[in-house]
Amino acid sequence: MSAAHPSLIVTLSSPHGLSQAAPAAASEALRAAGGLVSAEVAFDPPYAIDLVVRGLSAPAARAAIELETEGFDIVAQPAGPARLKRLLVADMDSTMIGQECIDELADYAGRKAEIAAITERAMQGELDFAQALEERVAALAGLDADAIRQCLEERISLTPGARTLIGTMRAKGARTILISGGFTAFTETIASRIGFDRQVANRLDIADGRLTGTVAHPIVDSGVKRATLLAERDTLGLPPEATLAVGDGANDIPMIEAAGLGIAYHAKPRAAEAADAAVRHGNLTALLWAQGLPRSEWLQAED
Repeated sequence: MSAAHPSLIVTLSSPHGLSQAAPAAASEALRAAGGLVSAEVAFDPPYAIDLVVRGLSAPAARAAIELETEGFDIVAQPAGPARLKRLLVADMDSTMIGQECIDELADYAGRKAEIAAITERAMQGELDFAQALEERVAALAGLDADAIRQCLEERISLTPGARTLIGTMRAKGARTILISGGFTAFTETIASRIGFDRQVANRLDIADGRLTGTVAHPIVDSGVKRATLLAERDTLGLPPEATLAVGDGANDIPMIEAAGLGIAYHAKPRAAEAADAAVRHGNLTALLWAQGLPRSEWLQAED
């Protein structure tokens, strides 16, 4: 067993409640991988438990448990005072909301299947993001701008746990940023609805009440997402480990990797592999359990 690795906090969580066998199975998987489980802390039973682990890196601990167990989420991170994050930067589409806005908007132009196929390839990292964005926006040329309002009202729903996550983190003193490769026409409303401090996204060009088929430059892409996290972190004077990023697609990877804790949320394979943790079972409140916060400390809100 190596002494080079710092102590870890490995959080197991499930909004449906952990089975009685889950902690034992996870502990056994960690021991089999060469780790020492020195304590179990059920800080929010039966929904979340911390395992204190030595002798493994965080990626190795996560991999060991994921290989041998299923049905709950796992977040492994170094133990320390920065567990409670002071900055959150979050993707919007398929992360804070349950849809891809451009795909739903395309449906009002009768081109959803075509646009959704391009979106899927872009989120898998198979296409250049900026080029794919401009191609999809061009397909919306001539669409009545009022379709954006209709789309927001009829198609877009918040991800379960979104408002509880943001409300709780802000109540604990964190700054929260919604950033999207989508459009301000959506992020302005969604950020307000959820309660974010700031939103960053692309601006659709509109003339005479219709979409022109172009988007203003510079385009908010993966580089801008990462740069925004770093700039906000430096402005707040935070160490890297005090930051949290969450997203689901390939264009979220740079900000996920730059954060102290990067979480992939019901994500594409490349994003899940790049992240420190992958939420596959629960909702966004898994990010609160990852910070050691029991439900008694959450600012509960309906999504």
